Amino acid sequence: QVRLEESGGGRVQTGSSLKVSCRALGYIYAIPKMAWYRQAPGKERELVASIIPGQPALIADAMKGRFTASRDDRRFMIELQMNNLKPDDTAVYSCFMDVVDRRNGFPRGTYWGPGTQVTVEG
Repeated sequence: QVRLEESGGGRVQTGSSLKVSCRALGYIYAIPKMAWYRQAPGKERELVASIIPGQPALIADAMKGRFTASRDDRRFMIELQMNNLKPDDTAVYSCFMDVVDRRNGFPRGTYWGPGTQVTVEG
């Protein structure tokens, strides 16, 4: 069974930086896609960043120049570095992974993290 474990998040002031991390745990063979999404109160969930192996991270236009994302395939982890945070960045941030695990037949499935709250004040 695969599960995603998130860390980071919290409450910060406008202009601050914050990093959120997500690690996949389980009997994993490969993770073709890793991504971060966010959902603000009263709004639809939106893509923040996505990364596939060997390619640079794709960052949503609203966050380009402020957010960066990286993946560590040895630790099955994705990190999102958020700089110059604004109140509009306040949301629940959730990681998403497309995972191939090592069980017979190498089944593939998609998984979501539980979500971590990021609140930007000021």
